[in-house]
Amino acid sequence: MISFQNFFDLVYRNLANAASILGVLPLYLLFGESGGEYLIPLIIYCNVMDDLDGILAAKLNIRSDFGARLDNVCDSVSHSIILMFVGMRFGGLCSAAALVAIAIVILRSVSRLDPKAIPGTGSPTNELIRHTFFILLLSELFGFDSAPYLIVAFAFNGVTMALPWKLPFMIRGMTKSASAISLVNVALLVAWLVPVALPVIAAAFVGTYLYSVGWAIRSRPN
Repeated sequence: MISFQNFFDLVYRNLANAASILGVLPLYLLFGESGGEYLIPLIIYCNVMDDLDGILAAKLNIRSDFGARLDNVCDSVSHSIILMFVGMRFGGLCSAAALVAIAIVILRSVSRLDPKAIPGTGSPTNELIRHTFFILLLSELFGFDSAPYLIVAFAFNGVTMALPWKLPFMIRGMTKSASAISLVNVALLVAWLVPVALPVIAAAFVGTYLYSVGWAIRSRPN
């Protein structure tokens, strides 16, 4: 019989893993009748949960190889679902570009399971999701067709996710403390709720991403 202490220890050791799984489950809302209404808040939610599992693992000293692999798989699943939904919503070339991006997300996820893989290279998959988030919000704010910009974002991020070099100057990559990571998520929330701040926040994220890519290409080994 499992004692209360053993049960408590089991729950405690898996709090970060639970956060990883809970980051995926609510995405079923996208496939309901009004799924599009939940897309933006779900992107923010997934970003928060993706950061929360890492914070919990570090703060509670419950890091494990299994947890790192589970986090990687859950990120791959949630990001693929979001990209699939966006691609289906806009159709045509956007749908095809989303499928290519999904394939690269899956390949990147699988490659990171290899213990010999070099960590921290290329752009993370959640950077693509943030770019998608900004494009959707900006198109709503300024009234332009987001499909061409999504296609470019899917294609360009598909390339940078596969780069063998580190991209050190992206905002999320430079945030290490729990408070700084929380501010990144607050920035996403502000971008959604305060339209006047959206262009500035989007420019900061995309600008540092592009600068990082340029820096990596210029600094690559010969």
